[in-house]
Amino acid sequence: MPAHGKVDSDFLRQVVYPHLGADREEVRLGPTHGVDFGVVEVGGKALVVATDPISILPRLGFERAARFALDVVLADVAVSGLRPAYLSIEFTLPPEMSDTEFERVWTEIDREASDLGTSVVTGHTARYEGCAYPWIGGATALAVGEFEEIVRPDGARPGDAVIVSTGPGVEAVGLLSTLFGDRMGLPRETIEEGRERLAETDTVRDALTVAAAGEVSAMHDATECGVQGALCEMAASSGARFEIEQERAPLRPGVEDVCTFLDVDPWQVTSSGTLLITAPLAESEYVLDALESRGTAAAIVGRVAGGEGVYFDGEEVTHPQVDPSWQIYAEYAE
Repeated sequence: MPAHGKVDSDFLRQVVYPHLGADREEVRLGPTHGVDFGVVEVGGKALVVATDPISILPRLGFERAARFALDVVLADVAVSGLRPAYLSIEFTLPPEMSDTEFERVWTEIDREASDLGTSVVTGHTARYEGCAYPWIGGATALAVGEFEEIVRPDGARPGDAVIVSTGPGVEAVGLLSTLFGDRMGLPRETIEEGRERLAETDTVRDALTVAAAGEVSAMHDATECGVQGALCEMAASSGARFEIEQERAPLRPGVEDVCTFLDVDPWQVTSSGTLLITAPLAESEYVLDALESRGTAAAIVGRVAGGEGVYFDGEEVTHPQVDPSWQIYAEYAE
């Protein structure tokens, strides 16, 4: 198990997957590495479920931190193509968080959830000694729909186009520039460009836009270990080979300069806000047009082929396993 971030697939297979409680036939999709959600059949409908921690970074401003946290929670359901309809949420608040600060977080979550059509159905809120920012709770998002409407991360098929929205590194660059930009030896213009990337982490609306645009075979969000890690997860779970041309990916202003300064690969750092999509080539232009209509940069970066593995410009790459941005956060936080 890595010291920081998600556990790897070996740990899941050895420790977690053999112990999943009762074996119920209505569980149509249980925990699976690289797949963002689970699926339960209820009354002939598909109930899509996903759980994530809640991270609040006060230095972002409580409202912006709340929007970012909610998008992360809802994104793992939204990439199924179904709109997140219900939210169960719990807060284990640090004692130093004031009532006013929590109210700012909660009011923004309410505003954003209302706009997305998501209803809070249950939860838990308390302060406890030993709790600390940024990890102050957790939430479960749920959606209900038809089984045939679900888009899975493991559905890529040979011949599909591979599409990347927004581009690699947007979350890490946005957060690191906002939190520590004043301590980076970079021009102010570059830091400001990096900070602007945080506004592009609207995964939920992009995912729902993609699902409505046309036939999509797979969709996955690039969180820990970034675009490279997410592509490796999609290829492995789909049993296919992904051939990627890196230069075709959108690269947002500030990303390359900040990552070069920090000596990290933008393709390997956490990138909430970046969607990886596979679709038949004939459908891919509809996806690109739909994202463009939302002002989201996107491009076809490669294709799905028979075989296995992920290849960048002809060379095989592997899952990074450890997100290099975690070490950067630790170094600047000291």
